[in-house]
Amino acid sequence: MRALSTASLFALLTISFSVVNKPALAEMKAAEVIAKLGLVESEMPVRDMPGWVKPGAVIVRTDGPDRMAWFREEIPSDVVLIPAKNGREAAQSAAKNAGSIRAAVGFCSAGIIKAGPNIHWLQVPFAGVAQCVSIPEVAQGDYLITNMQRLAGPQIAEHVMAMVFYFARGLDHYAAEQSKKNWNRFAVPPNQLWSLSSKTMLITGLGGIGTQTARLASGLGMRVIATRNSSREGPGFVDYVGLADELPELIAQANVVVNALPLTDTTRNLFDAALFSRMKPSALFINVGRGGSVVTDDLIAALKNNSIAGAGLDVQEPEPVPPEHPLWEAPNLLITPHMSSFNDAGRDMFWVVLRENLRRYVNGERMLSVVDIDAGY
Repeated sequence: MRALSTASLFALLTISFSVVNKPALAEMKAAEVIAKLGLVESEMPVRDMPGWVKPGAVIVRTDGPDRMAWFREEIPSDVVLIPAKNGREAAQSAAKNAGSIRAAVGFCSAGIIKAGPNIHWLQVPFAGVAQCVSIPEVAQGDYLITNMQRLAGPQIAEHVMAMVFYFARGLDHYAAEQSKKNWNRFAVPPNQLWSLSSKTMLITGLGGIGTQTARLASGLGMRVIATRNSSREGPGFVDYVGLADELPELIAQANVVVNALPLTDTTRNLFDAALFSRMKPSALFINVGRGGSVVTDDLIAALKNNSIAGAGLDVQEPEPVPPEHPLWEAPNLLITPHMSSFNDAGRDMFWVVLRENLRRYVNGERMLSVVDIDAGY
């Protein structure tokens, strides 16, 4: 697997997090963000969890002095906040302050853990935690891990629907006709253009992204069904919620299958030839979960054999996709380069959640978005 390195990911984060609207951020309330995103608190206060003591020092991701001053407003003066703009700076700071560092906010890497043996809490700057929880010390230790689940859900859900419309309304065909200056009303036979209100969408993984996608699809009149690993509970706009083992049955009902699953031992290579063969030949497959949950060769074969009608991938395996990879040549495939969370609304909510979790940790309160290390999400 060719994947982005941790250093590359942190570099991208540093760039994207530097463009923010500070006045709007200062006015945004943590309670509003928590309610809007449906963020979940831990069952017990962190002060009652193993390993917690009030930290003497915390490494904090920042994009400049103004940000640190804003963090400082919520944190007691006896807690030292050490700024770091990237993973390299964070690891260096952990090494210099190894005895006092108890948390790294916005970072999780083997280098930081090695440099800071007393670190207890790691706030991952992504929703996905596979890289973090795969670090042996994390998997085997008593770390508290929190993540950024649900923050990008609205944007990624919109990206899912954009991909659905791309195929449903034949936009790929009409774009090709436009490039040839050809005014062709029937580039797609009229009876092959979908009315989404008569279609069924299956969402695998009814978390933040899945729920937001279900909301949009339901609003368009689609019947929405879903699977989740934890329970059969779901919002009112989801018609049926099944458990994970019902996927082979439910996938056969869907016109659109959306993968919003995290990458775990049970989801790796889940979407294989057997599952694709159960889909309707007219159905679409959209992946905004993780590339590793799909057997890429099997997906390519399903597209070439017309076992499914099309696929939209914002995540791929391998990633980035090498120029010579056969995925590029697969028919009826739309690839976007892992960018579905990008948007013009800035990163205000990201910073608000970061500060709120830091405030809660320092004060021993209930934490937001605690990761189950064994489950991997």
